[in-house]
Amino acid sequence: MPRRHRIFVEGGIYHVYNRFARGAEIFTEGDEAERFVELLRKAKNRDGLTVFAWCVMSNHYHLAVRSGPVPLSRTMGYVQARFGQDYNRRNRSSGPRWQSRYKARIVEDSRYLAQLIAYIHLNPVVANIVDDPVAYPHSGHRDLVRRSKEPLIDVEQTLGIYGDTLRTSRRHYVQALKGARGSEWKSELPGRLPWWKREPDRPLENVEPSVWIDERGVSTGRARRRMSAKDFLATACHVLGREVEVLAGNGYARRETRDRVLIAAVGVERWQQSPRELGSALGRRADVVSRWVRWGANRRQEEPKFGEAYDELDRRLSEDGGE
Repeated sequence: MPRRHRIFVEGGIYHVYNRFARGAEIFTEGDEAERFVELLRKAKNRDGLTVFAWCVMSNHYHLAVRSGPVPLSRTMGYVQARFGQDYNRRNRSSGPRWQSRYKARIVEDSRYLAQLIAYIHLNPVVANIVDDPVAYPHSGHRDLVRRSKEPLIDVEQTLGIYGDTLRTSRRHYVQALKGARGSEWKSELPGRLPWWKREPDRPLENVEPSVWIDERGVSTGRARRRMSAKDFLATACHVLGREVEVLAGNGYARRETRDRVLIAAVGVERWQQSPRELGSALGRRADVVSRWVRWGANRRQEEPKFGEAYDELDRRLSEDGGE
């Protein structure tokens, strides 16, 4: 039976969670926890995630994030796949490292976000590893109390949940964490948490696939309607002033190569295009289009001009093809 398609809400706040297969305590081995955190940092910067909380335990991890324009499935799929591949290569092993694809629950009620942050940062306390969360090295709590040189958390956006100034919001955050120690849900498994157990896991109803929702419930997202690969390619070429036949041809001029990579990256990352179907429209194999997407993802992070062109194409596609 094929996996159910996950609904992606751009700007949605998610509790993301997964553990290793067979309970393996891989994060206790050497610097594996640090390697995983660095992969998260790279994916966050590349895909525009906002991180509110994180914790890496011996055999699992928790994240509280707000998704950017790149679907969360691509971000977390990259992190988990890359970590597993690198781990197997370093240890000359094989096979899946993760119990399953990641689990995620959208946090629809903003009042649960502060509880989620407390739940994640109290994980090592509940597990009796430390008495004070600041003593645990692999947690975002240290980011929020100024004990990290390179925070993974978006500190000011997170503290903004608790107050209007850094000093007062940090104090209120610490107080909220202390108060959460007496809560009934602090030691529950994810499926029994208040923001998970209110209803069975099912596709969300009446939710536009690309709605930007901030932590205060404000929607500012771009409209991205579903298009066939052929229609997407035609619209993208129109926006760029290119002919479809030229990009689908065999020419490898610098501009042609750049525009193929640009269209592939925007199409797959932001417009939910399939590499196979987009490749068919361009007369290319799916693996070639996937390679273009990887190149585009790296270029938009490393080359400001390419990143500007990427965002401009997405914006104009929303205006020309979003209705």
